[in-house]
Amino acid sequence: MLNNDTPKAKILIVDDLPENLLALEALIRQEDRIVLQASSGEDALALLLEHEFALAILDVQMPGMNGFELAQLMRGTEKTRHIPIVFVSAAGKESNYAAWGYESGAVDFLYKPLDLFAVKGKVNVFVELYRQRQETHKQVQALEKSRQEQAMLVQQLQSTQGELQSAIRMRDDFMSVVANELLTPLNTLFLEVQLRKVELERGNTALFGEAYLQKMVLRDQRQVQSMVSLIDDMLDVSRIRSHRLSIRPREVELSALLARVVEHLFLQAAAAGSTITLHAGQPVTGLWDEFRIEQVVINLLTNALRYGNGQPVEISLTPAHEGARIDVRDQGKGIAAQDQQRIFEQFERVAGNHGSGGLGLGLYISQQLVEAHGGTLSVQSQPGEGAVFTVILPLATPSETAN
Repeated sequence: MLNNDTPKAKILIVDDLPENLLALEALIRQEDRIVLQASSGEDALALLLEHEFALAILDVQMPGMNGFELAQLMRGTEKTRHIPIVFVSAAGKESNYAAWGYESGAVDFLYKPLDLFAVKGKVNVFVELYRQRQETHKQVQALEKSRQEQAMLVQQLQSTQGELQSAIRMRDDFMSVVANELLTPLNTLFLEVQLRKVELERGNTALFGEAYLQKMVLRDQRQVQSMVSLIDDMLDVSRIRSHRLSIRPREVELSALLARVVEHLFLQAAAAGSTITLHAGQPVTGLWDEFRIEQVVINLLTNALRYGNGQPVEISLTPAHEGARIDVRDQGKGIAAQDQQRIFEQFERVAGNHGSGGLGLGLYISQQLVEAHGGTLSVQSQPGEGAVFTVILPLATPSETAN
């Protein structure tokens, strides 16, 4: 029984006599097939190029192109060479047409007058064979599609597995770095406390004079601030990942902010054997989150001091088109072109900067903070020529502009 999804089989009948065409069509017509007629070899070729046939029934003796010639043309064309051909002839068996027909590629040869039951039976067999071929082809296509989908799924699973393994390695490396970075100030504090405890147990209270206490407090403050900064960086990354990083813009004058940061980093610059010079020709005022912009500037200057080989560091402020531009320039070893994008990734220090302090989060966080203000953070550098980090900020964050 024919399903709605099963296409009807097409049968081509070719004969130069209209009455023969009508009689043959009436004989083989059924609901599960479409019968197309051609009265010449030329008309048959046109139909063969347009349709896909399950069977072709060709009259041998036709004026112009006869059935044998049409069959040879069909066997010479890729589209039609596999169509089963049945020849029909009114000539007697002594004409040896059957042998010629089989040599031309026929699968059967019928003589007129036709045996009605034989014709119906043969046509039914070829139609069924055609349907089986179509179904097999569909199954092969479905299997190939399934194979491709499975191959794609395997590829996706392998990719996901690789990403998970990379994430696990990054996590393990990150936790190792966090532990080391936190242990350094903790160990220093612990040793300082142990030393003070020993001196107090010995009764050396005179040692704890005002000058000593001031130095002690400064050292403790640096160690505590170091741990607080590490923890703040980790919390900021968590906020960024969960889209909970908040920007609270208010009116800020950038030259005063930069001057305050440079003054705050004076001792750190001196400890690195460097200096920080500020170039701010004129005030620039806009709507920004003062704490977050200060965080970005501190990160950039700290990096410049860390990688600047003890050479002077410069920071400049200039008005930009409807915004502000901040440039931080160092005279360090520079950054190779292939690394200039990578340094803005998370935990980049874990991947390649084991020789320096920090978690490798500063530039990643800074870029996210600048972009949250609607701005950009970029770097220009050549190996051996230092680096320039540039922040471009619009005068207002996107949310403020919308309001």
